Amino acid sequence: MFKKILIANRGEIACRIIKTARRMGIATVAVYSDADARAPFVEMADEAVHIGPSPAAESYLIADKIIAACKETGAEAVHPGYGFLSERTSFAEALAAEGIAFVGPPVNAIAAMGDKIESKKLAMKAGVNVVPGFVGEIEDTEHAVRISNEIGYPVMMKASAGGGGKGMRLAYSEKDVREGFEATKREGLNSFGDDRVFIEKFIEDPRHIEIQILGDQHGNIIYLNERECSIQRRHQKVVEEAPSPFVTPKMRKAMGEQCVALSRAVGYYSAGTVELIVSGKDPSGESFYFLEMNTRLQVEHPVTECITGVDLVEQMIRVAAGEQLAMKQDDVKINGWAIENRVYAEDPYRGFLPSTGRLTRYAPPVTGWSGDLRGIDGVRVDDGVMDGGEVSIYYDPMIAKLITWGETRDEAADKQIAALDQFILQGVGHNIDFLSAIMQHPRFRSGELTTGFIADEYPDGFEGADFDEKLLQKLSAIAAFISTADADRALRTSGQLGDALQPTNKWLIKFKEHQFNVLVDGDKLYVDDADMHLSMSYSPGDNLIEAQFEDEIIFVKVAKRRTGYHFTTRGRGHDVDAFAAHYGDYAAHMIEKIPPDLSKFLLCPMPGLITIIYVNVGDKVEAGQPLAVVEAMKMENILRAEKAGVIKSIEAEQGQSLAVDQIILEME
Repeated sequence: MFKKILIANRGEIACRIIKTARRMGIATVAVYSDADARAPFVEMADEAVHIGPSPAAESYLIADKIIAACKETGAEAVHPGYGFLSERTSFAEALAAEGIAFVGPPVNAIAAMGDKIESKKLAMKAGVNVVPGFVGEIEDTEHAVRISNEIGYPVMMKASAGGGGKGMRLAYSEKDVREGFEATKREGLNSFGDDRVFIEKFIEDPRHIEIQILGDQHGNIIYLNERECSIQRRHQKVVEEAPSPFVTPKMRKAMGEQCVALSRAVGYYSAGTVELIVSGKDPSGESFYFLEMNTRLQVEHPVTECITGVDLVEQMIRVAAGEQLAMKQDDVKINGWAIENRVYAEDPYRGFLPSTGRLTRYAPPVTGWSGDLRGIDGVRVDDGVMDGGEVSIYYDPMIAKLITWGETRDEAADKQIAALDQFILQGVGHNIDFLSAIMQHPRFRSGELTTGFIADEYPDGFEGADFDEKLLQKLSAIAAFISTADADRALRTSGQLGDALQPTNKWLIKFKEHQFNVLVDGDKLYVDDADMHLSMSYSPGDNLIEAQFEDEIIFVKVAKRRTGYHFTTRGRGHDVDAFAAHYGDYAAHMIEKIPPDLSKFLLCPMPGLITIIYVNVGDKVEAGQPLAVVEAMKMENILRAEKAGVIKSIEAEQGQSLAVDQIILEME
């Protein structure tokens, strides 16, 4: 077994690898850029080596710097994690030339499966079903249009070396192909150094199922069941679970055996994932097609670990050291259900725009994963951030992964809702409310999932999870309880003028469209004369409350407002006004500030880089016309005109970095 391993990655996956290596008695080396100098993974590792500036292209993507760090520290092996150099054949070859072990598959397998065009050819040769499309290089936009017309819309344009949702465009018409082909090429070149694109038929109502493969260097290959990864946004996975609510034992066996055969065809070993697309319109579930093979560890590997009890990072290390798998296919079981939610730095209330900045408060529901694959009481957090840390513009916007395990799917989902309510994250926009809304959604609970779930269920954007009056009654009880406590605390402030006033016990609690009269009478509490059996503790300043009612326990995040509180629970924020009953009626006469009209401005929706400005001063534009392109988090975002008009002025220029809401141009 290796004595020392270098982790050629950052963030949560670096922390994850370090923890398993530490448990195995293996010393670890971290490499870090300027942006990560104070990151948790750097502190966790036994040694750390600085490898360059913040941009990945100048640090984590430079193989020579990784190899130099290995030589400097005496690391015998490199675990690449996912992303960065994990699927670069040149990196694996360079390590082999230096006698350094690569914790991953053989070079020929990476080469065969890492190129989406070549992998499809190989899959077809091996008798695996593949999605209809054009398997070959595309010359230019006109060629792409001809191909798309022949295949039939809708089609998917994909960067050949792409992954992680980058370098992908869905086209429903020739116009979409003309607009998106060059952008797909640029994203492929910028993210992967390869601008080749291929086009395939887009399967409608698709489900995204993937099979976890594990093999050793002695010819043993097994599959560790499937994961359902259908809930995606912009082709980036958001929710993953294992097993799939759709896959039957017969399907699982057929998919698994086919994926093992494909892996065997390239002499695969280590952990890998074969991604399949299944037509939701086929009730038999037998129409599944090969998409691609990821020759690395997947972001969503924890859900497989939870239901199988297999530490995939440990197995990768053991296989790289030459050990045989200690398990056979018949040893692989399914125990319970696991769900993973990806906590992203993005604002679902603003169209999921990326968010960057400092984490002024970070408190996950449980401490970071410490070795038990199912976490603490079935709740596990894989993260790599801390209070005061920064979500940088240079890397992926994922902050953490929240994983829950239960005996049943509903139990795992219920644990997600409770854990998300307890997940405190301040300083940047985040998608915690959105994730909670998905976990509560009837369609998610039914298991009727497709990759269009988010687009179907939130066509007009996200405004918060649904709620009922019963929840508001409970929140009004909590608001009255803490208002009484805050008033009592204010009463105790010394040096006040005049006679001390006793705090009221009668409150008018107002929400946007509902209001309740609440009476706090000793240890009893009444909402509109109905007795509420509430048990909770509160000290002024608490920002997380656990409140127990007769029928349930709810967790509420609390922030003080001028006239009350902002409560966040069950996937939605609520502004709550709390007035003493005797003057609450006056609140209706308060004048609300009218926001300024900004409709004539094109504002930068996120911190990012202006890569293209399509218009000039004096140009006439129509609603929906592209005006500019902003690149953020390695993704290009096309900004369009919301209405027709004439360009009055342009306040930004190509190549300029802009802050959120900075003016790009003005229309008249």
